[in-house]
Amino acid sequence: MRAALAAAQAAAEQGEVPVGAAIVRQGTVIATAANAPRALHDPTAHAEMLAIRAAAALLGRDRLEDCDLWVTLEPCAMCAGAIAHARIARLYYGASDPKGGAVEHGPRLFGQPTCHHRPEVYPGIGEAEAGAVLRAFFRARR
Repeated sequence: MRAALAAAQAAAEQGEVPVGAAIVRQGTVIATAANAPRALHDPTAHAEMLAIRAAAALLGRDRLEDCDLWVTLEPCAMCAGAIAHARIARLYYGASDPKGGAVEHGPRLFGQPTCHHRPEVYPGIGEAEAGAVLRAFFRARR
């Protein structure tokens, strides 16, 4: 989670919503990413999406069944869908997102009968620090 939190802080410094993600395979971080929709002019450039793309490119395959995703904020529906399609083994996330999350909130994507892959989900990892980074970012913009 430390790598994801560092990426979230880097996103905040760039004026992006501070979300960071890391893909871990066999105990080694193989990809990290920070939110970058504004910088890349790409609404799909969420930290999770960028980390999944980087890990898939590094490994030369679209399925990441032997990888874990660590992210600072509960994934949205788009990212949860990508996690399922990539066959991520385990999802660890920090802060819950009652407004935009899709794992324990909203559509609860992994609980839908049409979801073909359900990762093991571990919420609340690094929640206090992830939440503090998000609150500080939005407080400074109000």
